[in-house]
Amino acid sequence: MQKLRQQVPLHLMLVPGILVLLVFCYYPMAGIVIAFQKFIPIKGLFGSDWIGFGNFRYVLKMPDIWQVLYNTVFIASMKIVLGMIVPIIIAILLNELKVMFIKRGVQTLIYLPHFMSWVILGGILVDVLSPSEGIVNQLMQAFGLDTVFFLGSNNWFPSVLIVSDVWKEFGFSTIVFLAAITGINPALYEAAIVDGANHMRQMWHVTLPGMVPIIVLMATLSLGNVLNAGFDQVFNLYSPSVYQSGDILDTLIYRIGLLDAQFGVATAIGLFKSVVSFVLIALSYFLAYRLVNYRIF
Repeated sequence: MQKLRQQVPLHLMLVPGILVLLVFCYYPMAGIVIAFQKFIPIKGLFGSDWIGFGNFRYVLKMPDIWQVLYNTVFIASMKIVLGMIVPIIIAILLNELKVMFIKRGVQTLIYLPHFMSWVILGGILVDVLSPSEGIVNQLMQAFGLDTVFFLGSNNWFPSVLIVSDVWKEFGFSTIVFLAAITGINPALYEAAIVDGANHMRQMWHVTLPGMVPIIVLMATLSLGNVLNAGFDQVFNLYSPSVYQSGDILDTLIYRIGLLDAQFGVATAIGLFKSVVSFVLIALSYFLAYRLVNYRIF
């Protein structure tokens, strides 16, 4: 009883968080029923006609749905892969820097873009990649190359999305891998030096193997983001001319649901995405537990 009385204040502290979770996460889930209705806002959830899987059949018959799904998986997958490779390389290189103020300065510079919204970065990229006045095309012209409409070309737009996202986020991921490097036993490096290993050999045979557990963990936990290609980024950069290569599930839901007022169809696409993401997240945690013994509690 004494222990229970001591824990009551701690449980009361959880009440605001639980209320926020219930109001903003669980209560809106009642709207899932819209995916199975011909939803009309005036009639509401209980007055709209029930059509079962009609919205899902309509989605499967949409001419561009498979291209949108491909765009989503491709862009998200490339972001995940490069978002792992680049921070690993940068973390290893930063670890080799011995001048501490330079090391911390570089860390700060590459970390700053993470805190900037895509509204700001989108405007910057539009100016930088402009075909007429953008600095990138001006440099290309100076070297005798043809100008490229990066944000209006279906060939270039996915690459712009992937590269710009990696540039924005790799500084944050680098910190995680730097922390993994600091956890490596220094005696391993001393033993490698005694055996005659140079810096490259030490990185290959000591640093990278020491980072493997966190690399596997980060990779498996990233599986749940395969269908999250980044709505904020795409919405601020894309245009109708690049729908073929840049349209993703989130932007399709936005256009169908908010612009075309097809709420049932938009909810059906969102429900499909949520179910697939839930399965992938469950799989990622299972693999993380089996491979590196990672547990969330």
